Amino acid sequence: MGRTFGRALVFLIFALHLATSLVSAQGSADERILYNAKVFTADPLNPYAEAVSIRGDKIIAVGNLREVEQSVSANADRIDLAGKTLFPGFIDSHSHSIDGGLNLIGADATEDVTRLDQLPPFVDDARKSGRGMHGDILEVFGIPLEFWSHTDVLNGDFSTGAYANQDVLLQGMDGHTAWANRALLLRAGITSDFLKNLTPGQRAYYGVDSNMQPTGFLVDAGKAKVEALLSKPTPEKLLAAGRAALEYNYSHGITAWLDPLAADYVLQTYKMLADHGELNSEVVAFPQVLSKDPAGDLATVQKTRETYKNVAHLHITGIKIFADGVAEFPSQTAHLTKPYKNTGHNGDLLFEQQKFNDLCIAADKAGLIIHVHAIGDGAVTAALDGIAAARKANGDSHLPHTLTHEQFVQPQDFPRFRQLGVISALQLFWAEAANDTIEILKPYVDPEIYKWQYPARSILDNGGIISGASDWPVSTANVFRAIYQAETRRGKEGVLDASQDMPREAMFYAYTRNSARAMNLDSIGSIAPGKRADLVLLDRDVLTDSPEEMRDTKVLWTMVAGKTVYRAK
Repeated sequence: MGRTFGRALVFLIFALHLATSLVSAQGSADERILYNAKVFTADPLNPYAEAVSIRGDKIIAVGNLREVEQSVSANADRIDLAGKTLFPGFIDSHSHSIDGGLNLIGADATEDVTRLDQLPPFVDDARKSGRGMHGDILEVFGIPLEFWSHTDVLNGDFSTGAYANQDVLLQGMDGHTAWANRALLLRAGITSDFLKNLTPGQRAYYGVDSNMQPTGFLVDAGKAKVEALLSKPTPEKLLAAGRAALEYNYSHGITAWLDPLAADYVLQTYKMLADHGELNSEVVAFPQVLSKDPAGDLATVQKTRETYKNVAHLHITGIKIFADGVAEFPSQTAHLTKPYKNTGHNGDLLFEQQKFNDLCIAADKAGLIIHVHAIGDGAVTAALDGIAAARKANGDSHLPHTLTHEQFVQPQDFPRFRQLGVISALQLFWAEAANDTIEILKPYVDPEIYKWQYPARSILDNGGIISGASDWPVSTANVFRAIYQAETRRGKEGVLDASQDMPREAMFYAYTRNSARAMNLDSIGSIAPGKRADLVLLDRDVLTDSPEEMRDTKVLWTMVAGKTVYRAK
């Protein structure tokens, strides 16, 4: 019996050793060393390296090749990156990705229409192909804002002839403005009689001529009656849009994002992607609240969080509030501290300050991030005041409350971003000397306000945190085109205040570490041991190339949680 037991014990030890060897071999098969690279880690204490090791979906080590080799088994796969540049996955801290996907599978004129004469053939093709048909309404996205100054031309092109009985809706590239042809206005009940019965404040959201006839221009609240006529997208269309959004983001090296206007259809789309095993990026989503009934608003948000709490990689951890609208003519709904020169109005603040303060206090106490759309300098001050009320009432929760857009900021508010721990999610792709920042803006805005346009460097120099944000599909999500604008502020008409140029490295941190902070996620945002293996390989040395060379950077591949999700063709 002793001899039999001895043989059994030897066999058991051999079996255990064999099993351990197999497990080790299986584990090492999932180990990789990426080397011979220019690595930007987004870790300020160790910003540059030459090699990275990965096991499964996690980063194991980063440093020089000898250090990294010691972190994994000897038979780990070795991948030579041939001197290319390796970055953490980029993070977009303000992206309407599902809406962007809907644009991609719809009729989006953003890249194809820059002049009025290019619009009719684009719209005609959208109608004939069916790509622009939203039910029985022809809808086209991405229209340049300067077109709204030519509603007579739009009516001549799209309210007569083949379009006399075809409802047409042109959506502005800013997401706040639109134009409807006469057929659609009539169907929506936007008539002269309707407009005459509005208060002057209500009428400001509709374009009217000298005879009180609607011109078709609509902004913010003025869009509601028309958009109510649009049919809801089917689940199949939403899923297609979600997949298009993933592909688009990955092609730009974007591996995680914050979706700041998470309506039900947006959340349903993320859930469908997750149910299909296709949502592997970390997505933070914020439902909109109106700041009219703080307790009721937050109760609704908590119900939404409960509904989607088990959706993998989807985090509903904050709220979105609009403080105002947009500043460009003819909209002029951004809230300024001094009135627009042509109207004498300041633009509406979209909340009552005390209720907004109460909302901020309650949201902060409940552990919810506050994310505020604020474009005018008056809106920025009011938004900071609300967050200040929360900090005073609750102490420092360390939640990354955020203001986004901040087209105009008063100098006295620059240091408040640091003092209040408020992140600035800026869309610096817009910081160029062009029509949208000059012709349809400068003549109407007080010079003391206008000179502080997209003041990124002033916020940074006062200790504020800048996160990278696109507002896609309002503008491209291309990180390098945005960084080029942030660094140079160049446009067709010169430079938009060179004193606000951003250092390139600061923008690299903005689109990695700082955006991860804006999402309140510490598992992503840098290349460091224990972080998720969200990585992007670039075709050039973006750390040293000229701004123009850097702007044309191509993504060679994108990795999410250790899996390659995009590879350039």
